[in-house]
Amino acid sequence: MFLAWNEIKYSKTRFALIIGVIILVSYLVYFLTGLAYGLAQDNRTAVDKWDATGIVLTDESNGNINMSMVGNNLSESIEADDIAMLGTAPNVVRLKESNSEDDKISVNFFGVHPDEFLVPEVTEGNEVTEDYQVVADFSMNEEFGIEIGDELNLAGTDLTVEVVGFTENAKFSVAPVLYTTIPTYQEIRFEEQDQSPEGRISAFVVRDDEDKLGNITLDDDALRLYSIDEYIQELPGYMAQVLTFGLMIGFLIVIAAVVIGIFMYVLTVQKTSLFGVMKAQGISTGYIAKSVLAQTLILAAVGVGIGLALTVLTAAFLPSTVPYEGNIYFMIIISVLMILFALLGAFFSVRTVAKIDPLEAIG
Repeated sequence: MFLAWNEIKYSKTRFALIIGVIILVSYLVYFLTGLAYGLAQDNRTAVDKWDATGIVLTDESNGNINMSMVGNNLSESIEADDIAMLGTAPNVVRLKESNSEDDKISVNFFGVHPDEFLVPEVTEGNEVTEDYQVVADFSMNEEFGIEIGDELNLAGTDLTVEVVGFTENAKFSVAPVLYTTIPTYQEIRFEEQDQSPEGRISAFVVRDDEDKLGNITLDDDALRLYSIDEYIQELPGYMAQVLTFGLMIGFLIVIAAVVIGIFMYVLTVQKTSLFGVMKAQGISTGYIAKSVLAQTLILAAVGVGIGLALTVLTAAFLPSTVPYEGNIYFMIIISVLMILFALLGAFFSVRTVAKIDPLEAIG
């Protein structure tokens, strides 16, 4: 460590350039990870908010809740500890007094029963107590300036809903969720309130006290039970997005390791004669190899640390419209991998040191 640190202090410019490359690569990896995680969360936060064991859709819907339509009375075909009705309808809304095309907001309406567990925790304002009222995700306030008491017009209809409260972390398919009553949902989706005994909804969300999907049974072949993880994976575009970003981040980490390894290899080759002299003086190959690895560790740790600090600083100034969300566990894993792969790349330099012949190196 002594030799490694003193060489870094002596050749500040050379090693500063290497650290700069590590900073840029690590910053890119951290930022892409935050964006990937933020986008993924925007697809599923409303689903995670259910804290449920599974979801029951029609078998023909192929896991797409927007293509599922069931009757309320089919809840009798489900055996579970807790069952909640859910109706979903994507729509576009805008403030009642606004006529601007730029003020349109893509949203997802969730129709829920007021006595069931899908009713969200209200962080500001009041819960829905009657038809044509909604509790909205707080991003509606942050990104679009929607306030409690505002009335929203629905695209393609004469319906108007009033925002009576806000809740946190309620997005579905990258759109904010508006929670409302089952009759209001039915009118939004079917252009009328379904007065039939079996009133149509989209799905049943189910819970088991032991959180075991196997404890939930269905008595109707037209229905299919999905675990929450299975259902999330079926969300359109979700897995493609996660896999794409995952591969990009993985390749960036590998590329960073290769770049650091190349830098260390070149530096080692340039110091062949110096290492030869050190070996001739009786300094062991192991000591020199440890110095090379220690030097790589210092460079990688400093570069990764600064890259992480810059990412955190950048995130603090990002507008709310950017779907960035940090995850401490991902950051720790990426930091460890970046440093570990950098050390693995430095082993090529160690092999070069081991092969140096003192007599040939001195010339």
